[in-house]
Formats: sequence, structure tokens, C-alpha cells
Amino acid sequence: MVEKVLVSWIGETDLKAAISDAPLDAPISSTLSDFSFDRVILLCSYPKVRSTPYIEWLKGQTVDPIESHQETLVSPVDFESIFHAADKHLSAFKKANAEISILLSPGTPAMQAIWILLGKTKYSARFYQSSKEQGVQEVQIPFEISAEYTPPATKLTTTQFTELTNDGVSSNAAFENIITQNPVMQRLKYQAEILAKREVPVLIQGETGTGKELFARAIHNASSRSDKPFVAVNCGAFPSELVDSILFGHKKGAFTGASADRRGYFQQANGGTLFLDEFGELEPSVQVRLLRVLQEGVITPVGAIKEENVNVRIITATHRNLMQAIHDGRFREDLFYRVAVGVLSLPPLRERQGDITLLADALLVDMAKQDIALRGKEISVNAKNIILSQLWPGNIRELRSTLLRASLWSSEDAISADDIKQAMFDRPQDNTSLLDKDISQGIDVQNIISDLVRHYIPKALAHSNGSKSKAAELLGLKNYQTLTNWMDKYDVK
Repeated sequence: MVEKVLVSWIGETDLKAAISDAPLDAPISSTLSDFSFDRVILLCSYPKVRSTPYIEWLKGQTVDPIESHQETLVSPVDFESIFHAADKHLSAFKKANAEISILLSPGTPAMQAIWILLGKTKYSARFYQSSKEQGVQEVQIPFEISAEYTPPATKLTTTQFTELTNDGVSSNAAFENIITQNPVMQRLKYQAEILAKREVPVLIQGETGTGKELFARAIHNASSRSDKPFVAVNCGAFPSELVDSILFGHKKGAFTGASADRRGYFQQANGGTLFLDEFGELEPSVQVRLLRVLQEGVITPVGAIKEENVNVRIITATHRNLMQAIHDGRFREDLFYRVAVGVLSLPPLRERQGDITLLADALLVDMAKQDIALRGKEISVNAKNIILSQLWPGNIRELRSTLLRASLWSSEDAISADDIKQAMFDRPQDNTSLLDKDISQGIDVQNIISDLVRHYIPKALAHSNGSKSKAAELLGLKNYQTLTNWMDKYDVK
């Protein structure tokens, strides 16, 4: 009998499930409640003090045998060390002729990329994913990667892999790297260039994949701080118990495991720019500590007695509606106004008329600079028509990864429409019928209402040539003020 094995990294949400008073939709426990396996192998890069209690808790939630393995990584986004750890475990099960299943949801994007790379080349694996909206399901990765083509990950530097597969933003990014002929984007570039010359905090809003870090780096590189550090931080990845050490540093002996002095992100960025991505994910306790630093310009490393002065320009980015978060009591209003001096709201790719095929061509040229096998590739007219017909909810990041997948197996000089179709993921159709959604999986009524509002208000405004009164009449609203209130509530641009 073939042994069924599930392999997964342990993620932050999984760890929180063990200590939360309310039940959480944690990927691993949710998967084990819906599917059964002969062995469950969990890889963990978190300290044992966090992983051990979680493993004990998880064993009480399932009858499946649980094995955990501590893996020391250079960082959670270092492709080479992630590759070695994942490959080591998968190879053991391949030799045992086991049926390998991989849970993609927990962990960093780099971990997920390595899982797909290995699961589609060296090992014939099945893939599962878990989400609050869709529950747990087996997923089909709709493309194949040639094992002969795939570069050995041990010889591929982290920088090369990141730039090719994870659209890493170049450290010398400039405003000319922001490719657009869309009037809205051109105006945003102009505004960003003005902000670059002024020592004011900047807040960049926009959906995931719209280019927020590209704008942030361009602002830094065009500023008087361009010869100083640019430090990018993902606020959503802060372990709550280590926030002070991560941001402000610590002294040797400040706590167990503090074997040497460590400089925090504020110290590393001193004189330069600190880019706080996913700013809306900060916990309230962290918001308070951050506000004090921004107001007074001083930090106190953990274990230190004296304060230290820091001179840091703050650029923040978020995909969340922070005004709504303030209204809901999830974000401090005083912190918001401290960072939201210069504000840039980046439109999603689907609203950048004239830019989609322009960007597609530019992205392919950029990828060809990094991979000689892609040189000479073009996008056929039919393929561009397919690209134009899509909404691209993942924005530029999704477009880039789709082009990369399509180019990998395209045998001709031109990427065809079939190549593009094969490279795209099948997405659930949200709007086939608003009245036929599966209530057993749970639904978010507020999101449904929000989608309707964001879909129809722009249409009504376009049809009425921008007249709010006429648009309100078309939508059955009382007056233009009601329409304005709806636009503010649902963040309709």
C-alpha cells in the first residue's frame, strides 16, 4: 500500500491558532480536518519555543501522525536554503515511493515558489491550498516545467531567482522604470517626483502587485538620501514578541538568545529611507510604539538604557483602506496622519487603459535580459487579445508570472494565445449568480456589496459624463450626496 504523505511549512497563522481564544482558519489544522494522511511532515523555521507548543496542540486536533523538523534558513525568503530544506525531505519520500502531497498555503512566497518548482519537476506531487474564502481544496497547477530547463537552484543566486520569478524591484529603480502612457499614472509619476525632492512622509496605496515598492524605491533614488540606505520591511511578517528588537535593535544579553548586539531596521536605515510595506497589518500595540518614534525621532534598543537619535524618512504602503480601518477602530488616526502627508493611490492594472500590452512587451524584454533562452521572444497579436480580455486581479505581478510561465514552454518565437491560456490560473467565477453562492463555505456579504458598488458606480459616472446627479439617478440613489457617501465608504476612485 502506497503511503500518503503531506508536507508543509508551518506559517504564522498556524502558530496563532494554538493560542487563540477564537477558532482560526489555520491552513494546516483546516487541511487535516478535511483530508487524512498516513504521515504529516511539518518544516519549521520559527524558534522551538513557538513551534513546540503548536505541535503539541496540533496533535490533539488530529489522529494523523505528526512529525516536525526545525530548519535553519538564511532568511524566510532565501531561495537557496529553502530549496535545500524542502528537497532533503521530498527526496526521502520519493525513495520510499510514497504519494507526496504539498500544502502550499503556509509560509512565504519564496517557500511556495520552491514547492511548485520541486513538485512539478523532481517530484510528482499533489498540491493543496487552504483559504478562509474557499476552504481546503486540492489544486491543479495548470502548467508544466521542464526538468531539463529548470536551472539547478543550488547554482542560481537568490538575486537572480528573485528577479526572474518574484519580480524583485531593482535597487537602482528610477521613475523611467515606471512604464506607462496612461494619464492617471503619468500624473502619479509627476507627483512622486515632487515628493522625492521634499522631506515628507509618503503613503502609497494600491492593490497587491500595482508597483508600490517600485514607486518607493524611485522616490528614494531621486531624493537627497539616494546615497544612503533604503531598507524595505514587510510589516505583516513581524512576530509580535520580537517587534521591538526587529525595529529598534537589541543589546547583547537583553533576552534569551540575544548573543550579540543587533541593529534594528531604524538603525539600519539611519540617514536614508525606511519602507514599511503592508503598513495596514501593524498590530495596535506596534502602532503606539511606532508613533512615538516618528514623533520624537528617538529609539531605545531592547536592553539599552540610553535613547538613540535616528534620522529616517518613512515611506509606507498598504493595500487596505486605512480610513475604514480607522473607522472600525483597527488603526490609529494619529499614526495615519503622521505618515499620510504625501499620498499616492496607484490604480489596478485593469484601470490603466493603454498600459497592459505596453507593460507585457516591456516585461518580456526585461526577462530576456536575465535569461538568454527568452531572447527573441515576442507576444503574438492573438495572445495580446487574451491578455487584454483579463482583469488581472494580481496586477503587474500576475501578468509577469503568467508571461514567464507561457514563455517557458512556448516552442515558437512568438508566444501564442494557447500558451497564454495554458499559463493562466482558473479562477472561481464570483459573479455568475450572486444568489447561488455556497453558504456552507461561508460568504462575506460586505465584500459582495463592495464589489457591486465598485463595479457599477464607475459605469454610471462614465455613462453620465461624470455628473454625480445623473449617476445617482441611474443607480436609484436619492441624490448626488448619497452617491458621494457610497464612494467614500467603498473607496471608489
